Amino acid sequence: MFETEYCRREELEILQLERLKKIVAWAYEKSAFYQKTFQRRGVAPEDIQSLSDVDKLPLLTREEIHTVDAMDFLTLPLSSVIRVNNFGGVKKFYTRGDIRNNVEMLIHSLMAAGILRGSTVGIAGDLSDSRLLDALHALESIGATVVLADNFSVDATIRITADTLNLKNFKLYAPPELGNAGLFIPCAAGYHAQEDNFLIEILSGELVITTLTAQAMPLIRYRTGKLAKKISEPCHCGRSLTKIHID
Repeated sequence: MFETEYCRREELEILQLERLKKIVAWAYEKSAFYQKTFQRRGVAPEDIQSLSDVDKLPLLTREEIHTVDAMDFLTLPLSSVIRVNNFGGVKKFYTRGDIRNNVEMLIHSLMAAGILRGSTVGIAGDLSDSRLLDALHALESIGATVVLADNFSVDATIRITADTLNLKNFKLYAPPELGNAGLFIPCAAGYHAQEDNFLIEILSGELVITTLTAQAMPLIRYRTGKLAKKISEPCHCGRSLTKIHID
């Protein structure tokens, strides 16, 4: 995954198209929800021949994720699922591969924020939230010392700590619908999307995300409800990944 952070855009887009075709075909064949919505839209997997063809696919709303039976999104038998998480009103299923991939993405995000072997990091919150559990595994893989704490006023504590110690804050965008805290790599004045795993669109200012590597519950053209804009200037960090600002 580190290689794709700095590869040429042409190489990255070839990988994205390959994975987009695969995930669309997989969702159409295995998910009752996607088969129904694709057929209603009159689109089939073979219609996806370029990245721009993603426009042919229906958009997925937050309301659908919250109201449609999670089993209709599931693309695998329950015997392939090793974790079920119900947090923020969203039920998510994970395969072993999903969890491994989520942890790997988080490792990249956390290391980009300056967390290295020997760092001390506090995690506050409910570890029944799969995103925090993955963060714990990622930090342990990095070699950081992890301090677990009860819930508290996170935003207030961050402000006080940052002001007292003159620290820079990095926030990770982690909506419960996506079930993953490693979507973006934090960087000055924005985030780099981990585009080997996600296809990013900005439609009328709204961030729309397609998961390219999720196995159990892929999300295709999910409308996040978040305002975002692309930053076109080359980034000083040298990454070729798309950089965006999220409001």
